[in-house]
Amino acid sequence: MATTNTYLNFKGNCEEAFLFYKAVFGGEFNYIGRFGDMPASDDYQVADSDKDKIMHVSLPIGTSILMGSDTGGAWAPAFVQGNNFSVSVSAESKAEADAIFKALADGGKITMPLENTFWGDYFGMLTDKFNINWMMSFDGKNK
Repeated sequence: MATTNTYLNFKGNCEEAFLFYKAVFGGEFNYIGRFGDMPASDDYQVADSDKDKIMHVSLPIGTSILMGSDTGGAWAPAFVQGNNFSVSVSAESKAEADAIFKALADGGKITMPLENTFWGDYFGMLTDKFNINWMMSFDGKNK
């Protein structure tokens, strides 16, 4: 069965926010990566002003994981304070990820098709027909 967690987006202050959440809830970050850590690609160039921004951070809180990233570059114009979150779904299989993603995308808009990523997950993003943002992932390397 898939699990869900909350994914927050910020306009340049993700690190500050997550240091605050860490102070409130305790614990340690499972992962913290910056846009400058991304491998070079012809499809996407990271601006120097975005290289130190947070690409992904995750903080376990009880049985859930609070996740987040900064928004920059081409993504920045779509940022709306108050609607800066996604529901992140972690599937137990690639087939489950495909099925859930397809069902959620019906009548919605795929913003990133499901594909294998440089960090090792099978991952995609969409906005459903109710304007809710979803992130779908399957971590095949740990299954």
